[in-house]
Amino acid sequence: MRAVPNPFTSPTAGPRALIRGRRALLASAIVLTGALVGGCDLQEDADVDRGRALFIEKCGTCHALTEARTAATVGPDLDAAFAAARSSGQDEDTIEGVVQGQIANPRDIEEGASNYSQVFMPANLVTGADAENVAAYVASVAGVEGIEPPDLGGGQEVFTELCSSCHTLAAAGASGTTGPNLDEVLPGQSAKQITTSIRDPEQQKSPGFEGASMPPFDEVQLPEDVLQELVDYLLQNAGSGGG
Repeated sequence: MRAVPNPFTSPTAGPRALIRGRRALLASAIVLTGALVGGCDLQEDADVDRGRALFIEKCGTCHALTEARTAATVGPDLDAAFAAARSSGQDEDTIEGVVQGQIANPRDIEEGASNYSQVFMPANLVTGADAENVAAYVASVAGVEGIEPPDLGGGQEVFTELCSSCHTLAAAGASGTTGPNLDEVLPGQSAKQITTSIRDPEQQKSPGFEGASMPPFDEVQLPEDVLQELVDYLLQNAGSGGG
């Protein structure tokens, strides 16, 4: 069996304050072998819709994946990584096993090691059936040639799909804490300011928020007409208290 490229331990991952480097996603040969066996045929029972939602929430702030509409660059681009695996002949079950093994079995990085300053995700961001769901989802879409994300609906649907895992917005029932509370920071902002904060977050930062900026959403990920629906929704609902 040919080795699958490990997308989570790419040397291109640079230092960031989000998850400072104390963990690497490099399992031992024994762990990886077990993951490959354990990953076989999990997709038959896995809930890939839940896997997708969990991926967006737990993984999308660090990894790019076209079908999930995530574009973060903290960690490696999973499409690029797994496209290489697919081209080498790996099937979905094998990729699924690798992903599940990497979720469960990162190893600690000793202080002073050459890669200590790199970014590595912690172990068990999802566990049990949820880990299987995420692994099955990633295996079904990552690196698939020509894959596109699903169509987005109106403003609330767009917010739920792209923003709710990181932001709080009472009107949408969202309680994410990775990014600013939109009920607090958006009231009083103009449509232009909100648009800029989505297209170029580094340029339009939320006052008082010290966390890392979110990745920008370009016109491929968020077409102009869909962006306008999202901005209109935020203008109408931010700070409304869910009413």
